[in-house]
Amino acid sequence: MILITGGFGTIGAQTARALSDLGREVVITCFRRTERPSFLSDRVVVEQLDITDADSLLELGNRHRISDIVHLAGTLPGDDPVAFFRNETTGMLNVINAARTWGVDRLATASSLGVYAGRAENPWHEDLSLPTVPSPHLIVGFKKAAEPILLNALQGTSVRPIVLRIGSVWGPLFDPYSPFIGAVTAISALLRGEQPAPFPADAGGDICYSVDAGRAIAGLITTDTLRHQVYNVSSGRPYTYRELAEALRDVRPDLRLPLTEPRGGRAQADPYLDIGRLRADTGFAPAFDLRAAVADYLQWRADNPR
Repeated sequence: MILITGGFGTIGAQTARALSDLGREVVITCFRRTERPSFLSDRVVVEQLDITDADSLLELGNRHRISDIVHLAGTLPGDDPVAFFRNETTGMLNVINAARTWGVDRLATASSLGVYAGRAENPWHEDLSLPTVPSPHLIVGFKKAAEPILLNALQGTSVRPIVLRIGSVWGPLFDPYSPFIGAVTAISALLRGEQPAPFPADAGGDICYSVDAGRAIAGLITTDTLRHQVYNVSSGRPYTYRELAEALRDVRPDLRLPLTEPRGGRAQADPYLDIGRLRADTGFAPAFDLRAAVADYLQWRADNPR
C-alpha cells in the first residue's frame, strides 16, 4: 500500500487517483482538508492525522502495510518564519523516520521549481547548481533546505529517496483565492463575475495541469528502475497569458482574460522546467495541452467550488 501525505491537496488527490488507476492500493493522510473529492470516491483509504505527531504517524504502519511514501503535506507560513520552518521540518523528519522504521522502498518528497530561482538558464534542469540566495517565498526556502536533509537522512538505508521538483501546478482543488497568482486565480475571478487586473500577455512560464502532475509522480513511484534521485515534475512546456486567454475564448467565449501588451517588443521568456529525466526514466508525456486543461477545469468547476 502506498501512503500519500496531504492526499486531499491539488497534487496529492491526483497522485492518489493516478496510482489507483494503475491498480495500486493507496492510503492518504489528511488533517485540515478532509472533504473527499468525487473522483476518489471509495478508491482510497483515508486516515485523518497530523504528521507532526510522530506516534500517530508510526501507528498508521500497524494498520497498513506501507510499501512506498509520497510526502506532499505542507502548510502555509504565518507571521513567524521560525514556527513555519519548525512545523514543516518536524513533519518531514517524522515521515523520514517512518519510512526507515517501516522499511519502505521509495520515499518521494515534494520540492519546488522555485529552488532554481536566480539561475539565468531556461529551461531549468536538474543538473544546475542551486543558487545560494534568499528564496522568493518561505515555502521555497524550506523546500530547498529539505532536499539535502532527505538525501542525507536516507544514506545507508534501503529506502530510495526521490526529490520531486514540482512546477507550477494548477487544476481541481487549487485554492481560487490563493496568493500564488496564476491560471486558477485568473479563471476563478472571471467565474465570479469579477474583472482581474490585466496580465502581461507574454508573461507566463512553467505550467502543469494537476492530473498530469499526479500521473508523473505515480510513474516515479511505480517505474521499476530510476537512474536519478532528483526529478523535475511538470509538463515540459511553457505558456503565456496570451495563450491562456485564447484557450479560455475557445472553450468559453464569455470568459475574457484582460491582457496588457509588452512595450518595445516581446519580453524575455519566463523560465520553465525541463522534464527530460522524467520522460526518459518513466515514459511520461502530458495528456493535457492548455486548451484541454482549461476545458477539463471548467467542467470540474461547474459542480465544485474549488
